[in-house]
Amino acid sequence: MSYIKTAKQRVPIRHRRVRRKVIGTPDRPRLAVFRSLNHIYAQVIDDLEKATLVCASSLEPKVREGASKLQKVAISELVGDLVAQRAKDKGIKSVVFDRGGNKFHGRVKALAEAARKGGLEF
Repeated sequence: MSYIKTAKQRVPIRHRRVRRKVIGTPDRPRLAVFRSLNHIYAQVIDDLEKATLVCASSLEPKVREGASKLQKVAISELVGDLVAQRAKDKGIKSVVFDRGGNKFHGRVKALAEAARKGGLEF
């Protein structure tokens, strides 16, 4: 049996395992997080309609102007707060969290906690 050893190679395997269990519905859409080396992206998705309802990322001007000298974890908090604010504006109160195959710590955890503080329930 061949074992996958690098952390980068384990992410898609964990993501498939998470996605088997996590499904976004119109009542409770999925908050999907994608973390790249330099940036972080968050989307609120209705899987049944196959539509993105809300999105936010660290590339947006709102986040960039407040994040000129911040570390990646602090930028993730800004993205989490922004996605929560936009979701509340659309009337979304409760979501299912999809960590995207990443471990729940660091930037992913910071985004999740900021979204919770912003008013999203999960």
